[in-house]
Amino acid sequence: MRTDKVLVTGGSGFIAGWCVLALLEAGYDVRTTVRRLDRAIALRAQLHAATDFEDARLSVVQADLQSDDGWADAVAGCEYVLHVASPTLRSTPESEESMVSAARDGVLRVLRAARDAGVRRVVLTSAFGAIGYGHPRRSTPFTEADWSNVDAGIPPYQKSKTLAERAAWQFIEEQGNGLELAAVHPTAVLGPVLGPDDPPSLRNIRAMLEGVLPACPPFATSWVDVRDVADLHLRAMTDPAAAGERWLASAGPSLRIVEVARILRARLGDRAAQAPSRELPLPLARVLARFGGPLRALRPQLGQDFNATSAKAERLLGWRSRPIEDTIAETAESLLSHGIGQDSSTTAA
Repeated sequence: MRTDKVLVTGGSGFIAGWCVLALLEAGYDVRTTVRRLDRAIALRAQLHAATDFEDARLSVVQADLQSDDGWADAVAGCEYVLHVASPTLRSTPESEESMVSAARDGVLRVLRAARDAGVRRVVLTSAFGAIGYGHPRRSTPFTEADWSNVDAGIPPYQKSKTLAERAAWQFIEEQGNGLELAAVHPTAVLGPVLGPDDPPSLRNIRAMLEGVLPACPPFATSWVDVRDVADLHLRAMTDPAAAGERWLASAGPSLRIVEVARILRARLGDRAAQAPSRELPLPLARVLARFGGPLRALRPQLGQDFNATSAKAERLLGWRSRPIEDTIAETAESLLSHGIGQDSSTTAA
């Protein structure tokens, strides 16, 4: 049994939950934060359903990124911190300024607490949104050397992740006092859900299963399995090569949304019969996006190819991803098993 204790922020989240699970299976004792303690019972139940562990090895504490309260106790005695929690697209603040402020202030709050508690290393869950937005079209994949251009009118969420990560690196350089930092940048995250929650990153898959997406939006992105994202967090936490570095998590070359739909139809058959089989023409998609609906939120992605490579993590950390075709199918299977992604005619019986 390992003696190191790890703090994971935002344990009820999609990525954080799988990080907690991976840590427990690797033998670590885990403490995780939630904004409301009433989430603790459901979180424990989901984790126990997924793996076998002694209940005493997991503690759940209350801490909010928008308040200093609780963070000193949360990090006390921890060797490592995985800072996964962040404002998400599920509960977007009303203004760009408030989203940026919440993300940046939250990162700095966790880093200060970790430094003061003598934590060895913090792994920050950043995002591809801090790498691949605001750039001219390009034929080469994005890498960890790229930063999103916050002056190019990028969406608030991507801007918040970019500025929060820049603030984190500046803090480490100027005030870290020996605290190590590594940053993980997942591309579009898919994978099984641990419970009946509905992560924002799975909205496209859900929409395909429910038949509310008659045609696919015209863009491509790289994808990655949430279980492989958790694995990369653990490698970035302990590998000496990971400190001071950024790490992209991508399962391979980008796929267009319509390709994902075709994989669903091929792998799930009739259960994915409502997945669209065609792609909207780009000019039409741009016009429709002006009038609201699901395309409005996708306006920055339309016509783009967010292709990314994880060659660095594969070369230096020995990280490998599972085939994305399997992940797409397992994501849909998981959603359906929890009653997510079924239309009313299916669920009414």
